[in-house]
Amino acid sequence: MPVMGTPELPLPDGLVLRPFRGVRFTVEDPAKVTSPPYDLISDADVDALLDSHPNNVVRLILPRSPRLTASAEHPAPRPPRASRVEAVEATPEDRYTEARDTLRAWLDSGVLVPDEVPALYVYEQSGPGILQRGLIGDVGLADPGQRIILPHEDVMPGPIADRLALMSTTQANLEPIFLLYDGDHGTASAMVDEVALKRRPLVTAHTEDGLTHRLWAITDPSEIDAINADLHSRQALIADGHHRYATYRVLQRQEHATHRPQAEEPTRTDATPEPEAPPSSQQITPQTDPSPASAGDHVGDRPSSAVAEPEVGPWDFGLALLVDSSAYPPNLQAIHRVIPGLPLSEATARAKGGWRVQDFDDLTQGLAALAEAPEPAFLLAGEDGSHLLTHPDPVQLARAMPPDHSNRWNSLNTSVLTEFVLPKVWGMRDDDQAVRVVHHDTEAAVRLAVRTGGTAVLLKPLAVDDVLAVAAGGERVPRKSTSFGPKPRTGLVLRTFAID
Repeated sequence: MPVMGTPELPLPDGLVLRPFRGVRFTVEDPAKVTSPPYDLISDADVDALLDSHPNNVVRLILPRSPRLTASAEHPAPRPPRASRVEAVEATPEDRYTEARDTLRAWLDSGVLVPDEVPALYVYEQSGPGILQRGLIGDVGLADPGQRIILPHEDVMPGPIADRLALMSTTQANLEPIFLLYDGDHGTASAMVDEVALKRRPLVTAHTEDGLTHRLWAITDPSEIDAINADLHSRQALIADGHHRYATYRVLQRQEHATHRPQAEEPTRTDATPEPEAPPSSQQITPQTDPSPASAGDHVGDRPSSAVAEPEVGPWDFGLALLVDSSAYPPNLQAIHRVIPGLPLSEATARAKGGWRVQDFDDLTQGLAALAEAPEPAFLLAGEDGSHLLTHPDPVQLARAMPPDHSNRWNSLNTSVLTEFVLPKVWGMRDDDQAVRVVHHDTEAAVRLAVRTGGTAVLLKPLAVDDVLAVAAGGERVPRKSTSFGPKPRTGLVLRTFAID
């Protein structure tokens, strides 16, 4: 939808993955400068990553405080552990100005070096029982209404504001989002496997989690065009990175508003640089946003005196890993909740008014019972054992679930938790202020609950088919409902707007 005071945005007419000039670390062991995605990194993880290498990418994606820039010749000492008070007082502008300065220093000193020509990058993750391959490139930013890139999860304003401060200040995409598509083993998927099996990788990194990461560059224009021809008519699901994709689109509007030409601007001269043209005619075209705005607001209806079509810039794309789920089925795991300050005994007592509750002294027994229980089911755990919630009262459940959502959405365990358990049973909202999240690790969730005098809510993972069906129907599951893996490692290849 066009926004007042901003021009219409360029929109892709299909799924587009544009090549870019990747920026990569030039260190002896590339694994030591990489990290997990930013939202999976704890304070202790930051310490460990900074101990592994003074130029670890965590300095860019989660800078702690100003004046910690390191250069290749004179790396800064590891920053002192920030207290919670310091973390609150440090503004995003201060921290991300430091990230920008660090990024520039590493580029100037040769810690980071851009590749000479634009490329699509084949990325492979392998390890015990794991093999995933995909393509990293600049994905064209589609509006959700176009049904090209499908979100399946709600987002919160806080993380978007945080990532927007980072991306706008650094003018960079420092870690890729994770997209899945049904490629039906097509041309793009076949090219990925051929490159991985027959060509020499640019990067090989063995990370502490037991995975091996390898990266190749595809630079041949004919191969890139063949890949995009195969991708063009397909849909992609956002598996991981909803907040970052939402941030890409906010940043796109922000940058177009900043860089739009004025009506009185003089005619472009030969000395004025032209915007970078997409490398393929299929890449991206200026179009109106497909969402309804006002009568007659369509490209074909516009008179020649209408506002000039927006120029395509680096902000019209975002760094993404695209994986063919038919060739490499995803691993979908649960994201657990922790309610600090809600004692397990109180949480269990309140739940008995609307749920059948079964008590377990041992967490392992409780988890085994959860795995066998019909949905919706939750295991409450903490300092004094665990308690399985099953068979909710049908009248209370029906009254709590929103009638404007599909039956499939209302049957998801995270939907029941968000709409029934948290607000109706415990009197709270599922937001990032009242509820903490822990990816995958049930024991870590229980430890956090004990440490905060609260309750861990352990869930079973959603079914992939349910997530796909909900997204295809235009709905979004509640926040932090899914954890697809393996997630791309941060730091293997970066994207800056000036170099892109």
